[in-house]
Amino acid sequence: MHVTGHTSFGGQTAPSAGQRRPASIRDVAQAAGVSYQTVSRVINGRPNVKAETRGRVEAAVRALGFRRNATAFALASGVTRAVTVLTSNTVLHGYAATLQGLEEASRSAGYALGVRVVTPEDDLDRTVAAAAGTGGGLVVIGYDRLGAAVLDRVPAQVPCAALVEAPAPGRTPGRPAVWADDREAARTATAHLLGLGHGTVHYVALPASTGNRRTASPRAEGWRQALRSAGVTPPPPSGRGWDAQAGYEAGTRLARNPAVTAILCGNDDLALGVLRALHHAGRRVPEDVSVIGFDDAPHSAFLTPFLTTVRMDFHGLGRAAFGLLRAQLDTDRQEFAHTPAEPTLVHRESAGPRGS
Repeated sequence: MHVTGHTSFGGQTAPSAGQRRPASIRDVAQAAGVSYQTVSRVINGRPNVKAETRGRVEAAVRALGFRRNATAFALASGVTRAVTVLTSNTVLHGYAATLQGLEEASRSAGYALGVRVVTPEDDLDRTVAAAAGTGGGLVVIGYDRLGAAVLDRVPAQVPCAALVEAPAPGRTPGRPAVWADDREAARTATAHLLGLGHGTVHYVALPASTGNRRTASPRAEGWRQALRSAGVTPPPPSGRGWDAQAGYEAGTRLARNPAVTAILCGNDDLALGVLRALHHAGRRVPEDVSVIGFDDAPHSAFLTPFLTTVRMDFHGLGRAAFGLLRAQLDTDRQEFAHTPAEPTLVHRESAGPRGS
């Protein structure tokens, strides 16, 4: 898993070289020559502060660019701070598990979490402006093209954290973001199938979040890298969606080709449809065709056969994304960031040696 922004995994927040640490309430107190309790009274609007003292504190706040600690303000004022999540989907496993991680992390920190589902028919600029107007900051789930478009429209001054597809090597998102290395995970899964003796691996693809080709997604790139490293020309990918129906349609086409012996699916919902299509075509799994899914959705361990898949820690990604946002809102807090687990290949029953 990877993160870019204001926190680092496994330790306290620390500015990078040349980057100044955000001012804390104690920095303001020192600059104004008062106690931090006095600074707290001023920034929380309490009346029992002399005008001259209030003026010094306010001047120090402006000079240092101090931003009030969101959690401290909520405790002192009784005002609940809110975070709004913008997402295009709440049903698919990756999105739902990410939302669960976000909700648990925000609740434990005393934040209220709201979810706004965006659709292709929405005016995205107006949607983002409305969500930002609720205060507290935004989290954008940018796993798909619509989510990526939403992220592009978030104004620079709005506190925001994002969950995104793995960026191209050497590039990082312009906003604090967290992602999983599903490019390497797909490469590993493909190499595993080749190691089982399959001459090639067919891919049932997810739509990419950026670009004009569905094959541009990190998972598709990892699949192709593994094949090319083995001297195999990648076959054309299949798939036109995210769900089991799209998987069934792609699987039906692949099942007609007796040369197809191994299939990697972009997620477990697609794999579910592929397994059904192979069954209807009389192709046995894994004796005739091996199948590997992606994400380790809850149903994957209860299919027939049990689905070999790549386990993704979406729950941990959600917690990490909230940590990135909280570091922007609570600038005087030393945040211990959550560390999501790396993607791992879960070996079950649906992948085996060619002709097993």
